Amino acid sequence: MTLLAVERIKLFSTRSPWWCALTALVLSVGLAALIAGTREDAEFTATVASTQYGYDFGVAVIMVLAALSVTTEYRFGTIRTTFQAVPRRSPAVLAKAVVVALLGLTIGEVSAFGSWFVARLLQPRADLALDSTADWINVTGVGVLYALAAVIAVAVGVLVRHSAGAIALLLCYALAAEKLVQLVPGVGKDIYQWMPFNVAAKVLTGTGASNESAHGAGPVSLSTSPLPQGWALGYFAAVAFALLALAVTAAKNRDA
Repeated sequence: MTLLAVERIKLFSTRSPWWCALTALVLSVGLAALIAGTREDAEFTATVASTQYGYDFGVAVIMVLAALSVTTEYRFGTIRTTFQAVPRRSPAVLAKAVVVALLGLTIGEVSAFGSWFVARLLQPRADLALDSTADWINVTGVGVLYALAAVIAVAVGVLVRHSAGAIALLLCYALAAEKLVQLVPGVGKDIYQWMPFNVAAKVLTGTGASNESAHGAGPVSLSTSPLPQGWALGYFAAVAFALLALAVTAAKNRDA
């Protein structure tokens, strides 16, 4: 518990978590408000899924926050003090991952329910009630995926150490590289089915039940993963924890 408290204090002693949290909320809730508020024609029917369009942008910001929580320590040399206080190193890395993941979970849930609530205000006639399991998963699942994405970013931060490199790698992969895999002749689409963030999207939308009443509701693209939602969540979590295990091993074997 002491390590968790220390990591919490270190995290919130800088401005970056506050700015990143605010940015994630503004992007997610703002995009939901923009879509719901500017599409009032009869051809547009808002759905629970359509309130979560800002999910991808929020994930990107959370990963930046998580990466900075690690790379900033390497940049200013405070990681040496941390590892001197915790010679085994692995508890320190794990504590940081837990703290950042909990922050990601909190931001994700606030942004998801905030987006849904704003959409309900702007589209009062739309069927946005959370009256099915699919609807609840589509909203509450955002925070879970934010938390796991934060763990991935912490791991990459430990492995890369440099802020610019870690952030560039994370954003390029999550926002572009996975989708570009589909362009590989012959096997691209088969490989893309198993890409982590494509699988993560399956956790939220599943078979599309939370968007089934949509007509002109916008770009709700379903994941191409063949896994059911539960297994998709397990797969994404396994990727996150595998990277974290690799990062812990690297932290223990490399000089700070």
